[in-house]
Amino acid sequence: MEKTFNFLKNRTKVNYVATIDGDKPSCRPFGDPVLFDGHIYALTHAGKNVAKQIAKNNNVCIVAYDGKDWIRIYCQMVNESDNIEAKKAVIEEFDWAEEAGYTLDAPDFVLYRLANAESTIYDEDGNILAKEEF
Repeated sequence: MEKTFNFLKNRTKVNYVATIDGDKPSCRPFGDPVLFDGHIYALTHAGKNVAKQIAKNNNVCIVAYDGKDWIRIYCQMVNESDNIEAKKAVIEEFDWAEEAGYTLDAPDFVLYRLANAESTIYDEDGNILAKEEF
């Protein structure tokens, strides 16, 4: 999991999360992940389409590119919005979080833990540089 987190957090500026929207794929940029208690977390707002799509089918694919290498992660995004300690870690990580409405008592603050993940980092020629499952 360390190589996956490092790639998403330190090597790329944007990570793309693909979901299913009805019978079509949907993809959008996501911000930095947060590492807390040995797990990778991501956040969003409950009113966004991505949250609604994940609520229906939490199997996602995350892809990012650092200008040289790229990563693909197949995983489930498990809703852990009731995990107050993880929410505190997210708020502490991002100085903009509270101003953007991501407070501990905000009902629209959705927090996901990446679970059952299969992560592969590739070079630009498609050679596998690292594989992780977590």
